[in-house]
Amino acid sequence: MRELQLIAHDIRSLENVGSLFRTCDSLGVAKLWLTGYTAAPPDSRIAKTALGAERSVPFESVPDIAEAFVRLEKEGIPVYALEITPDAIDLADFHAPDRMALLLGTETTGIPPSLLERCEGKIKISQRGVKESLNVAVAAGIAAWAILDKKAFFG
Repeated sequence: MRELQLIAHDIRSLENVGSLFRTCDSLGVAKLWLTGYTAAPPDSRIAKTALGAERSVPFESVPDIAEAFVRLEKEGIPVYALEITPDAIDLADFHAPDRMALLLGTETTGIPPSLLERCEGKIKISQRGVKESLNVAVAAGIAAWAILDKKAFFG
């Protein structure tokens, strides 16, 4: 079975953090890293959206994202960025390794170039509408579902 960890970096919306917990619980994400200024439980606004998932999902709050990268590298877990860049691989064409982490960036500016450089690769979700991106929690749900092998859900 494939292992996926999510890294929520500099996510300002506590509701988005709660939604990430629910997504992780629903899809069986192995761990949620909360880095930078991303808030961590206990928090009533996270709990309101997470609906208890903040108690069932393994998570760790690590203010310095460099520490998360080092620890994942030591475990042999490559980090990929979920970001729309010219060199990003479309999610539909991405062949996920058995173990990986997916980096999510801030809602307004995305993932900083210095962190993109540290990633094994970049993945994007193709957009058809006028807007250039999805809500971070929605994008994480789509990507996690696809990476964790949608065949496992539908046979």
